[in-house]
Amino acid sequence: MKRAERNRLIEENLPLVGYLVADVWARATHLSREDLASVGSVALVTAADAFDSSLGVPFGAFARRRILGAFADEMRSMDWASRGIRKRIKETLVVQETLTAGLGRTPTITEMATAMGTDRETISETLADAARTVTTLEDPTAQSIASEIPLPEESVLLGERLEVLEIAIKALPERMARIIRDVYFDDRPVKDIAAELGISHSAVSQQRSEAVRLLHDALNAYFVEKPGAEVAATSRVSTASRAAYFARMAEHSNVRISTVFRQHALAV
Repeated sequence: MKRAERNRLIEENLPLVGYLVADVWARATHLSREDLASVGSVALVTAADAFDSSLGVPFGAFARRRILGAFADEMRSMDWASRGIRKRIKETLVVQETLTAGLGRTPTITEMATAMGTDRETISETLADAARTVTTLEDPTAQSIASEIPLPEESVLLGERLEVLEIAIKALPERMARIIRDVYFDDRPVKDIAAELGISHSAVSQQRSEAVRLLHDALNAYFVEKPGAEVAATSRVSTASRAAYFARMAEHSNVRISTVFRQHALAV
C-alpha cells in the first residue's frame, strides 16, 4: 500500500478512535482515558500498515477489531485484581446468588458474612471489588458507534497525536519497539514472540506494557500546557532512560516536535 493511501485511511478513521475510547471509558471510568487514546491510536496506525484491501473487508471494520483488541490487551495488562481476589469475588457472588434464590430477595451484608463465616467488612470490600470488574468489550454497547462527525479541532488534535505517536514508537528501545511491532503491527501471539526472543511470556507482556507507558509519557510531554514543564511519568524506567528516550524522539522528528522534546530531555 502506498504511503499516501495509508495516511488517508488513518486520517479518515481518526474519529473511530475517539468514539471507541469514549464508549469504553464511559463504562470503565477507573481506566485512564489518555492511556486508551494512546493504545487506540497505535492500533489505528498499525491497522493501516497491515490492511490488505484485496481481502474484501472494509478498513473501518478491520481497524475497529484491532482497536478493541488493543483495549482488551491494555485492560488485561493493567488488571488490578490478583488471582486470589478474583477467586474471592467469584465465591462471594455465588453465595449472594444462592441466598437471593432462597430468600427471594437480595441478602444483607450481615447474612452473607454469616453464611461465609467471615466479617461484614470483608464482604463489603469484595462486593466493591466485584463492582469494579470491567464489562466485556464485545458488549453490544461497544459495537454501536455514534454517527456524528467530531468537531474539526478534535480531528486535528487526533492527527497531531498520531504524528507524535509514530515518532514515539520509532524512538523506543529496540526490543520494546520490536514487541510493539509484533503485537500491534503483525498481530503475532505473545508466546511466539517470547520464544523468538528467548524470554518468558510474562516478560514480553511486561515490556509491552512499559512501552505503552513510555508512549503515554511522550504524548503527555508533548501536549503539556507549558512547553518544557515537568510531567508526571507513568513509565517505570529511570530518569536518565526517560531523558534519553525524549532525546531520541527529538532526533527522529521535525523541527516543531524536536524543539518540544529537546526541552523535556533537558528538564527530566
